[in-house]
Amino acid sequence: MDWQTLLDRLHDKGLTVTARSMHKIPYTTEKGVFDDLSESNISWWTNGFWAGLLWQFYGAYGGEILRKAAEEVEEKLDKVFLLPQGMDHDSGFRWLPTAGANYTLTGSEDSRRRLQLAANDLAGRFNPAGNFIRAWNDSGDGKTAGWAIIDCMMNLPLLYRASELLNDPRFRLIAVRHASTAGKAFVRADGSVCHIVAFDPNTGERLCSLGRQGFGHGSSWTRGQAWALYGFTLSYLHTGERDYLLTAVKVADRFLQRIPGSGLIPVDFDQPAATAYEDSTAAAIAACGLIELAEAARDPGYREATLRLLTALAEKRLNLDEDCDHLLEKCTAAYHDARHEFAIIYGDYYFTEAVMKLCGKETFLW
Repeated sequence: MDWQTLLDRLHDKGLTVTARSMHKIPYTTEKGVFDDLSESNISWWTNGFWAGLLWQFYGAYGGEILRKAAEEVEEKLDKVFLLPQGMDHDSGFRWLPTAGANYTLTGSEDSRRRLQLAANDLAGRFNPAGNFIRAWNDSGDGKTAGWAIIDCMMNLPLLYRASELLNDPRFRLIAVRHASTAGKAFVRADGSVCHIVAFDPNTGERLCSLGRQGFGHGSSWTRGQAWALYGFTLSYLHTGERDYLLTAVKVADRFLQRIPGSGLIPVDFDQPAATAYEDSTAAAIAACGLIELAEAARDPGYREATLRLLTALAEKRLNLDEDCDHLLEKCTAAYHDARHEFAIIYGDYYFTEAVMKLCGKETFLW
């Protein structure tokens, strides 16, 4: 596979799609056309990935149309800061690919301030009783006050970055404590991971794990595996804590043991054969993590696994038709959702990020 030629084609399509998708914040496509969450769901957790994709192209190729469209997304997300129910554990997903990318590439002071606001809010979700960052929000009944999720590992880089920007160790300390808790409470002995862990919010005692977006309790939800793989690798890169590297290796090895012969990743490694739903996003996210892990662990086998995953996606699940807005097909958000195997914007983002890593063209956002 000629990855640079593929990246050039992704960029060419990106320019075409951007021109007809100005003013949108897409999540998926309907008949090949991006939808728009700008007004209908401005606080949705995926709303940073379209801008992140545009900034990745801008960092590698330039292009004012890309910058303009990405900055508009960032400005629209300012509304979320005034929505208490919209601010949650996913602030890293919203503001690292938007404000974080903008500050990295342009030095925008407004973007720097947005990063600080987002990091302050994320840090405020930390529960010192159990050393975890609370997931989601509730209506005030406190029933989920002790819930944490594996996805949050990918939001910790917002806190690491805030510590660097502000020369303030508080943010890093919170991230480290959550990561250490997650390594003990979420990662099973076989290297698979829980999606949700419930703690007693008053004492910090681990109560139980819960299944949600995978097949069921105790199963191996593949996107959760990918979040853990990439997330623990990133925490190692930011801190040098060897325990995080060892955890990332443990999760990665389990993931690689269960990749089907096709190289295409199911929604859950334990799902029934009769409902063999795919999730291309899990493959793309895992590929990003494996590239970084290959260097961090000095193990070229992880890079070989990356190439296997990306080649399967490129050959079987990539849509390069410029009349269609999305890139990756057969993405699934959750096993028990009514809809499966459709386009999802973070699939496009992470696939492109992975290809850019291979080509040495990535703007590192995490």
